[in-house]
Amino acid sequence: MFRKETILFIILAGFFVTNALVAEFIGMKIFAFEATFGLNPLNWNLFGKSGTLDLTAGVLLWPIVFIMTDLINEYYGRKGVRILSYMTAILIAYGFVMVYGAIHLEPASWWTGSLSSQGIENAQTSFAGIFGQSNWIVVASIVAFIVGQLLDVSVFHWIRRLTGDRYLWLRANGSTLVSQFVDSFLVLYIAFVINPGTDWDTATWLSVGTVNLVYKFFAAVALTPLLYLVHAGIDRFLGKEASHRLRAVAAGEHDEAQAN
Repeated sequence: MFRKETILFIILAGFFVTNALVAEFIGMKIFAFEATFGLNPLNWNLFGKSGTLDLTAGVLLWPIVFIMTDLINEYYGRKGVRILSYMTAILIAYGFVMVYGAIHLEPASWWTGSLSSQGIENAQTSFAGIFGQSNWIVVASIVAFIVGQLLDVSVFHWIRRLTGDRYLWLRANGSTLVSQFVDSFLVLYIAFVINPGTDWDTATWLSVGTVNLVYKFFAAVALTPLLYLVHAGIDRFLGKEASHRLRAVAAGEHDEAQAN
């Protein structure tokens, strides 16, 4: 039988990896935030650029990834987050390789027109257009993901050293703010600024990155009650003593006690 600590890690890892992978693949769709939620267009103006809140569909899932990251940080420490982050990056790359392989398979002649009744004249073209993200976007996503995760775990434990076991909301949201500040701008910089196939200027990069960062941060803050709810559920599942021991080891307290 698996120990409860192992079962918990598998569950958290499953949600972490699944949400990160799905977010990457649905990120091709751009949706209008205001229209989706029945709001009037904000018509924001940043760095000389104006527009509405048009976001990638992937942002819907990233707040869940933030929560999973914070919980893994809390109970399994730096090592747990780093292992899952590297594994997820490898799986994302693997997923894109498999998709590119599928795109280049010769389509069955009957299949290409099988969706014409839905207004899709060529299924192969649509399949390739939706799933065939550019190499720059794939590389940008993976690099920004890894850098963001490593920053998140460092800031999370830095705040924890300063505040002890108190203020879960502070270390969770503080680490998210710092990591997503870098992630939001880095992914756009690699994918659209230095990419020779695009013509983004600095103002566009800064304005779009700022909008993405603000959304992600407020989404993470809004989900803070869920973080506490799941945290309480984990404590009940593990038991008070086991939960305290696991969090102490994750925080490095156990190693420090032994050293003294």
